[in-house]
Amino acid sequence: MLICLTASHKNAGFDMLERLSASSNQAAPRILDGHDALQGAVVISTCNRFEAYLDLAAPEGSSPVEVVHEAVRAVGAVAGLDAAELRTTFGFVHGNAVAGHLFSVASGLESVVVGEGEIAGQVRRSLEQARSDGTTTPELERLFQRASQTSRRVKNETELGGEGRSLVRLALDLGESRITDWAKTRVLLVGTGRFAGASLAALRDRGATDVRVYSPSGRAEKFAIGHGIDAVAHDEFALTAATVDVIVTCTTVEHHVVDRELLAAGRAEHERVGALPRIGLDAPAPAADIRQLVIDLGLPRNVAPDVVELPGVELLDLETIKIHAPLEELGATDAARAIVLRDARAFGESGEEQRLAPAVVALRKHVFDILDAEIERAASRGDDDGRTEAALRHMAGVLLHTPMVRSRELARSGDQQSWIDGLEAIFGVTAPVESAGAAGAGEYGLSDAPDAVRRTGSAG
Repeated sequence: MLICLTASHKNAGFDMLERLSASSNQAAPRILDGHDALQGAVVISTCNRFEAYLDLAAPEGSSPVEVVHEAVRAVGAVAGLDAAELRTTFGFVHGNAVAGHLFSVASGLESVVVGEGEIAGQVRRSLEQARSDGTTTPELERLFQRASQTSRRVKNETELGGEGRSLVRLALDLGESRITDWAKTRVLLVGTGRFAGASLAALRDRGATDVRVYSPSGRAEKFAIGHGIDAVAHDEFALTAATVDVIVTCTTVEHHVVDRELLAAGRAEHERVGALPRIGLDAPAPAADIRQLVIDLGLPRNVAPDVVELPGVELLDLETIKIHAPLEELGATDAARAIVLRDARAFGESGEEQRLAPAVVALRKHVFDILDAEIERAASRGDDDGRTEAALRHMAGVLLHTPMVRSRELARSGDQQSWIDGLEAIFGVTAPVESAGAAGAGEYGLSDAPDAVRRTGSAG
């Protein structure tokens, strides 16, 4: 049974998302330690989303609520959050609805900026992390690989994934009113991680040429060489940060890299040294006249809120950015949702067919055991020219064709049990069939999960 626990900008506060994000790398292994029925977990953590996709070994007809509550407690323990608060916040998706939800997330339909491009890569990296941690399962692998396929289809077949859809670009759009000429704007990029390349590309698209990079982890030089910009050394960071026009932070460190103290120290140094030949700035304005825009794309926050206490500093963080997210473009969004719905339905149908696999194997074994016995009997009578064997094998294939077709049809309609019962009644063949627990579909608040599961039937 597939389950998704989801907290996002739609149902959770930024402080909670920040706490969940900071501990996301430890969440999946901790979740699996919580209950024997938990077979796998993949965690997606982005600047506006924390989701745990779980694979449960749940008997047919059983409720997953106890297992889910254990998973929530594990997440809370890792993040230092109260489990009861998480239960009232997390959304709860189960069954076939999990595929639809993940496909929608991976396609950017649930993002602050609908259709954003970064989320597909984040979903892919989440699966890679689960592989590294040993927390994935074949069913989760299948789910996430199909999600990547769907996101590519949405990008290629609709205008939703067009150029320019990202938090980075939205943030720079919001900063346009403060910037008169990007070509004359001095920019400091803090971080060399997954958003850094996108941030630099977006800056260059606007005409920015004076861009430097600083890395708290010491990777600035390598990034700078690869992207044709200058790196800022650690001992130049405060001075550079205090005198550029725009700072864009996008690191994954779990502490503030820019704060009031850093900028104040940089301004003080600026006043002592006057002109700044070390970082190539010509005739800088006095520190008191500096107007700075600080864009914080990090989660956890890269920038301390106290930077705005300094004169001339304006902070644009993720909370502010999401308030200004553009409305959906309905035509492209509708086309994308149609693709997601179709692919999710196909995922569910193929899953139902896979659950019949043991019974299908049992039937084929039954038929081919009889076939092999008849071929051996014919050979013992001297019929070894191959014609009898060929005819018998052809007949076996013809006889199996209709049962195989019906197995797929009944699986897709959710009526696998009819096929199982018929198999036993006609051939006397029995085989275990995997639980149909993932067949239902539902999305609820977790506090409603017990009633919701009973209402839809977790087997269903």
